[in-house]
Amino acid sequence: MSDDATDPNADDREGRESANADDRTADDDRGDPHSRAAGLTHTTDEGDVQMVDVGDKPDSERRAVAAGEIRLRPSTVEAIRDDRVGKGDVLATARVGAVQAVKHTWETIPMCHQIPITNVDTEFSLDDDRIELEVAVETTGKTGCEMEALEGVTTGLNVVWDMVKAIEKDEGGQYPSTAIENVRVVQKEKRTE
Repeated sequence: MSDDATDPNADDREGRESANADDRTADDDRGDPHSRAAGLTHTTDEGDVQMVDVGDKPDSERRAVAAGEIRLRPSTVEAIRDDRVGKGDVLATARVGAVQAVKHTWETIPMCHQIPITNVDTEFSLDDDRIELEVAVETTGKTGCEMEALEGVTTGLNVVWDMVKAIEKDEGGQYPSTAIENVRVVQKEKRTE
């Protein structure tokens, strides 16, 4: 440790700290590590993780749509189209995986509530070098279902990868052409009565 008298960067550090302090307003709480948590719904004022209490919220119809894609070799996409993958029907298996993931989201994402799923739709689109999956989830309840839709997409695409990994690997056992990309929430709706 060096003291400021011998530290050539001391003046720079003091200047940055002073500038940062000047940028803060009187009610800015960025300096307090626990105050950052105050704006988050899944943490207490002390910074501890907690589940949000939705008990007093009214039920409403909710819908969320998520999408993502898996990039594959063109020959793999062709094999999927022609149902020539040794493990079986890739898209049917991925559809089951996506629906199962939606129903079990609360078990894998720690702060998600267990919600009543009323409907799940899955739609696959095949391109030359990729497959896109869109998952729509519906519920009637106190909280949204976008995490369920995202979980359905990521698991469904992981199932595709698992089903085709034997034909996606290169000679060294690697996956240079395979990637899950662009996972996102496309739409979120809340319908109140």
